[in-house]
Amino acid sequence: MENHLDNILVFATNIKTEKDKQKVSNILDEHSEILQWNIDQEDIDCVLRIVSKTLSEEQIIQLIDHENFQCITLE
Repeated sequence: MENHLDNILVFATNIKTEKDKQKVSNILDEHSEILQWNIDQEDIDCVLRIVSKTLSEEQIIQLIDHENFQCITLE
C-alpha cells in the first residue's frame, strides 16, 4: 500500500451545505487525477482535503473557484 500522506492538499472553503457539497462532488469525483477527497463541514473553515499525486494547489483552487466557491490553501 502506497503512502498518500505526501500528496494531501488542504484548503479552507465556504462549502457549507449538502447542496454546496453536491455541486463540487461531481467535479471532484469525475476528475481522474483526484484519488480521494473529503470536506469537513463541521469545521469552521469547511476544510477540503484532496489526495492527488499530480494536481497543484492552484489547479484545485481553480476547480473550486469555477463552481463559485472560495478555496484558500491551509498551511
